[in-house]
Amino acid sequence: MPIKEAAKKYMRVTDHKTAKNRKVVGIFRNAIKKTREALNTGNIQDAQEWLKRAIKGLDKASERKVVKKNTAARTKSRLNKAVKEAVLAEKK
Repeated sequence: MPIKEAAKKYMRVTDHKTAKNRKVVGIFRNAIKKTREALNTGNIQDAQEWLKRAIKGLDKASERKVVKKNTAARTKSRLNKAVKEAVLAEKK
C-alpha cells in the first residue's frame, strides 16, 4: 500500500478508470461474441443486429481510447466480412 496521499489518490483514480474501461470493453466483447454465436447457429438476422451493437461499442471504445483505432477498425472489418459472407451464402 502507498504511504503518500498523492499515491493513495492515484490508486483510487486508477481503480475508477479501470472499472469504467472494463464496462466499455465488456459491451463490445459481448456483442462480438453474440455475433459470432449467431453466425455459427445460422441466425443471420440476430448476427446483423449484434453486428450493429458491436460496431457501436467498438467505436465508443476507440473514441475513449480504450482500444486503439486500428484494432477497432480491423475487428469491425472482420466481423462485417463474416456477416456479409453468411448473408450471401444464405441467398444462394
